[in-house]
Amino acid sequence: MHRGEIFEYPLDEILSKELIGEVSGGGTLQSESGEIESCDIEIQVVNSDDKTVNIIKSELESMGVPKRSKIIIEETDSEIKFGGLEGLALYLNGTDLEDEVYEQSDSNYVYSELDRLTEGKCRVYSYWQGTTETAFYLYGNSFSEMKSLISELIDNYPLCQKCRIEQIA
Repeated sequence: MHRGEIFEYPLDEILSKELIGEVSGGGTLQSESGEIESCDIEIQVVNSDDKTVNIIKSELESMGVPKRSKIIIEETDSEIKFGGLEGLALYLNGTDLEDEVYEQSDSNYVYSELDRLTEGKCRVYSYWQGTTETAFYLYGNSFSEMKSLISELIDNYPLCQKCRIEQIA
């Protein structure tokens, strides 16, 4: 859902406007737990020349793509690595806190506070709710800056106790 909103629909609009192609699909690879491991967007183009590839790469970078993103050109079996954003995953512990913490706290509040605390510096791209934890995925220019920006929330909001933070890009 978020892949479409953030990348696919805007990219499809640009490709159509430039008359160079369209987004023809996309997919999500999930781990055994159901957590997202990777996403892809399939693009059908009229011509896979350098100009077209550069337009696609430039537009995706302006939307904000994570490090280690890549464009695969099937005709030539070539791969172009790009992307500059670092990723931070915040995992809320869903099983090991006192019952009253879960009763009196709200993961939606965490989401809105992440947006507020990081406004203009990064953004929450998506979230995932598993059986034992809930994850929020933020992307921005610097993992350490994002971590610093949300430290007040992590240190003070009861639902963030025993959370873990990982760099994902």
